[in-house]
Amino acid sequence: MSEPRQPGAVPEGGVAAVVVLAAGQGTRMRSALPKVLHPLGGRSMLGHVLAAADPLAARHTLVVVGAGREAVEEHLAREAPGARPVLQAEQRGSGHAAAVALAAVPDLDGPVLVVNGDAPLLTAGTLAALVDGHREAGSVFTVLTSEVQDPTGLGRIVRGAGGEVRAIVEERDATDQQRAIREVNAGVYVAHAATLRRVLGGLATDNAQGEQYLTDALAPLAEGGAPVAAVRAGDPDDVLGCNDRRELAARRRTLNDRVLDDLMRAGVTVVDPATTWVDVTVTVAADALLEPGVHLRGTTSVATGAVVGPDTTLVDTAVGEGASVLRSHVLGADVGPRATVGPFSYLRPGTRLAAGAKVGAFVETKNVQVGEDSKVPHLSYVGDATIGRGSNVGAATVFVNYDGVQKHHTEVGDHVRIGSDTMLVAPVTVGDGAYTAAGSVITTDVPPGAMAVARARQRNVAGWVRRRRPGTAAAQAAEAAGDPGAESAADTRPEASG
Repeated sequence: MSEPRQPGAVPEGGVAAVVVLAAGQGTRMRSALPKVLHPLGGRSMLGHVLAAADPLAARHTLVVVGAGREAVEEHLAREAPGARPVLQAEQRGSGHAAAVALAAVPDLDGPVLVVNGDAPLLTAGTLAALVDGHREAGSVFTVLTSEVQDPTGLGRIVRGAGGEVRAIVEERDATDQQRAIREVNAGVYVAHAATLRRVLGGLATDNAQGEQYLTDALAPLAEGGAPVAAVRAGDPDDVLGCNDRRELAARRRTLNDRVLDDLMRAGVTVVDPATTWVDVTVTVAADALLEPGVHLRGTTSVATGAVVGPDTTLVDTAVGEGASVLRSHVLGADVGPRATVGPFSYLRPGTRLAAGAKVGAFVETKNVQVGEDSKVPHLSYVGDATIGRGSNVGAATVFVNYDGVQKHHTEVGDHVRIGSDTMLVAPVTVGDGAYTAAGSVITTDVPPGAMAVARARQRNVAGWVRRRRPGTAAAQAAEAAGDPGAESAADTRPEASG
């Protein structure tokens, strides 16, 4: 996204520069986070705008920053290093912001796209149609418009008797007749750099806000006989901005609906779209199945035939063909073909499950490789470990990997059987074909084929319940069962109770 471009002529269907207006305060969001950085569908609002503009192959991508400058610049450096932040130190309106951006590239020549940074539903197709329409009309200034049912709060497109575009009027400055217009300004423009510089230099501030409106650039051009044009967006949702948390939720739902619609058209089964959320950065192959309550985030990929959910969250995780992840939370893991996860598993970063491996109920893993057809069925913690092929880890096993200062590694070989309630105290190796007895604490290496037993020998104290818990239900049950210690009940010598 927004990679640096090589200098040269503007490609067919492209632009010389993209200017993103992202300096506003965004006070209606009621947030310390700059408005354009609020996330939805796997990207920030600004990230969605940059992604939509990226196919235009601009030589320069300029992001005008102001309020929350440091946070926006850090975000750009991380997510869009090809974009250049340009500071608007004093927020004096959209026209002033565009002029500040153009001043940063004084030699710029060719078409310039100017777009607001809070329009996360913009698509590459809509922007391409705008640029194409601008070129085909021979226009010097072209505005993207939309026909909406409720134009409240939006700038109106004023046309002449012949349908030609005459002006853009902000609602606060509009007459009653103009407020009735339902064709609105989308806040996206294409103009030739030289034309834009000239007209921005003459913008006045005689409006309700006392600012230089970029929208005011169109009227003087039209009045002077310059060719101006408007291109209407095919989908009104494309041009919707986002000014508060309610609108953010609505945009998030629209974006998610689009993603799910594309997946279903491509052959993915989504059982309940209302409860399924998939980021735009996720890939899901045909014939995968997404059950209700699924959240797929980040760089997650789901292969064909895989089943995810219900009630599962995958973040930056790869799920192989035919694998299954049920009611689990998975972060930065690799679930191999035909592997199974869950229910109620927690796979943390660095978990790698080979083909046919199993991580079962109430298991937590981190930085572990589980070999082909090996199983960690239930109630265990496996961290910093390598498990070979065909091995089984019994219930309630803990890989004790942390000594309070450093993490240590455990190696479990092929076809190993770890008994239930075993503690494997790292660093330790359990060789191929070895066993550990249930309840053992393994602190030294187990040779291949050996049985490791590391627990105290059991001692039964006959008659203890009759002597130490007389009259209890336990004592009565023991007597009824023929307590072998009944004959020595008179022996009152104390024993340790454990």
